[in-house]
Amino acid sequence: MSLKAQLQDDMKSAMRTRDKERLAVIRMLMAAVKQREVDERSELADADVLAVIEKMVKQRRDAEQQYRDADRPELADAEAAEIAVLEHYLPTQLGEAEIDQAIEAAITETEATSMRDMGKVMGVLKPRLQGQADMAVVSQRLKTRLQ
Repeated sequence: MSLKAQLQDDMKSAMRTRDKERLAVIRMLMAAVKQREVDERSELADADVLAVIEKMVKQRRDAEQQYRDADRPELADAEAAEIAVLEHYLPTQLGEAEIDQAIEAAITETEATSMRDMGKVMGVLKPRLQGQADMAVVSQRLKTRLQ
């Protein structure tokens, strides 16, 4: 079953169980997917839907941090609840050891030796780790490894 079909089914089940918070997040996600489809004038594949979900999770994390910095815990908790619903649709995240293994494999594959090669290595890593790891974390770990 495609990710969009799963979203539709989950939206129907949230309506049946009257889970308003989950329903609101799923509707927001469906609207973002539909907006991207309209913008690109094409049907989105699962990888593209995952990219939309990742972007939304990143936005929610930033908002949550800003709310915590502004001492607004109730709003930060609402953002955290939305993140929990969105993360349900992402594949399981890789641990630090798996990320380090992927970085080492990419460095070996591209024969990278310095920071100048970082773009080359990230170009190899991004398709492999997309959806399974936060690319900012991967980039930071790669940067420390290449220095």
